[in-house]
Amino acid sequence: MAGYKEPSFQDRVSAAAQARAKALARLAEKAPVDPQVIAEKAAREAAREAAAAEKRAAAKQAREAAIEARRLAAEERAAKAAASAAPELTEAERKAIRDAKYAARKARKK
Repeated sequence: MAGYKEPSFQDRVSAAAQARAKALARLAEKAPVDPQVIAEKAAREAAREAAAAEKRAAAKQAREAAIEARRLAAEERAAKAAASAAPELTEAERKAIRDAKYAARKARKK
């Protein structure tokens, strides 16, 4: 029984040349690509990308609007809570509270 024979350099070069010739023959058999088909494909891809970009922009705008609405609702709730928690104070009482806060702030800084 014959053993494995290591291919020589010439054998490898000729095998590569045959493979290259076979690949070129297969490529030559293919129909040429129509430029109109390429242009249509590029137009479809551009339209798809534009639609995706528009969709992303709309989603971002919707997220930002939702965040703004939540922020405004939270501010409104906080204002209502503050208004309902604090009884109506007279101007003098509000001034006294403001002066006390100011004095406390100054005392903390020292």
